[in-house]
Amino acid sequence: MGRQTPLFKLHQELGARIVDFGGWDMPVQYSSQIGEHHAVRRAAGVFDVSHMCVVELRGARVRVLLQRLLANDVAKLRTPGKALYGCMLNERGGVIDDTIVYYLSDSWFRAVVNAGTRDKDLAWIRRHASAFGVEVTERTDLAMLAIQGPEGRAKAAQLLAAADADAALALPTFVGREIGGWFVARTGYTGEDGFEIMMPAADAVPAWRQLNSFGVASCGLGARDTLRLEAGMNLYGNDMDEGTQPFESGLGWTVAMEPRERAFIGREALEPIARDGSPRKLVGLVLTDRGVLRSHQRVVIPGGGEGEITSGTFSPTLERSIAFARVPAGTGAAVQVEVRGKLLNVRVVKPPFVRFGQSLIGSSKGPS
Repeated sequence: MGRQTPLFKLHQELGARIVDFGGWDMPVQYSSQIGEHHAVRRAAGVFDVSHMCVVELRGARVRVLLQRLLANDVAKLRTPGKALYGCMLNERGGVIDDTIVYYLSDSWFRAVVNAGTRDKDLAWIRRHASAFGVEVTERTDLAMLAIQGPEGRAKAAQLLAAADADAALALPTFVGREIGGWFVARTGYTGEDGFEIMMPAADAVPAWRQLNSFGVASCGLGARDTLRLEAGMNLYGNDMDEGTQPFESGLGWTVAMEPRERAFIGREALEPIARDGSPRKLVGLVLTDRGVLRSHQRVVIPGGGEGEITSGTFSPTLERSIAFARVPAGTGAAVQVEVRGKLLNVRVVKPPFVRFGQSLIGSSKGPS
């Protein structure tokens, strides 16, 4: 038996199929994974993301610590509540984890890291925090719900008192604030608008039940995965890890090489790549033949060379198979993927594939 969130018994009561995910017993789907996916694209769905690790970092030198730990630059954060997405790197430039950090005050930041990497992340952060006099606290008392979809924010606001609802609905994108005793952030992992809400664990089940009563669908990790891939969002352990650097993982935009004097961990290893380019890149693939793209399938490059699919799935929105693949930097617009011994034709595209429910790759049906 794995670790369980405060919503575990409710998931069982609602008939969810439970799977192991990074050592946690989590709902993969409740009824139809495709139905849950469409609910988020067309209306609203709620996900239990309480397995994510919320970390408080406090101290006079916390910003200096994070400028060292993150390849992105927290000096950009000047407005309380503003969030920044970035990666923690090892000395070789490999991705230890990706994270969101919130600037709450000059002596207080909040980070959210992945569930499956929480132990190594906490050890890494604490190892470096001690030299900066920063206190690191894991918030095990919190649950976290993600309410996503075109109706998600309006539905979630109904959980709050009128004045608090107005404050939540006024939040700009990628900003979070304490509202009505909860930390409400306008963030997400689906390519739709919505909130991620951190709340006391005891509030999670009543909030979930209320959301269901408002017509918000219960959604599992299966739909979350197809949604995030359509939205062009990386999954740690698939699309990047400690053996890959940000520039070959579609995350070069999260690396702030300026100012030059900022000595973040991994900078020395990345400098020649930032200057000369990465020999590999992460691209989007759209299957133009019949079949399904999956992780670890071989990508065959015309004229020689190979790559590998890092994440692949059937896209319910586009009604065709899509994937991320790591390929040589010079790869052109057409490649093939080996599926069960056959080479299938694939078009190379720039992610995301879908945003706010709309296809970004042209016609969504049939070969192109």
